[in-house]
Amino acid sequence: MGKYNNKKLPSDVLKSIAEKCRALRKANKFSRAECAERSGVPEPTIRLFETTGKISLASLLKLSFALNRLGDFDLLFQVDQQEQQLDRLFSSKTKRS
Repeated sequence: MGKYNNKKLPSDVLKSIAEKCRALRKANKFSRAECAERSGVPEPTIRLFETTGKISLASLLKLSFALNRLGDFDLLFQVDQQEQQLDRLFSSKTKRS
């Protein structure tokens, strides 16, 4: 986490995702080699990801698919229904004025 604020930094999120992915791989009793075979992501890439958090989005999606977690990305960048309703409300008020 950043030294002087309580917001997460991108590097914090990367490390957290890598740790969770590693834990999930181990919970499924997959070696890195088996995970590489299932996902099509090279084993050295998985090792680098698990130790540094660095990975391409395409490789992360492949790993997520192999670990049956691809659906977790459906919530990423999802626009909140309440937010959409507020936007419509305010845009209709400005049109009336």
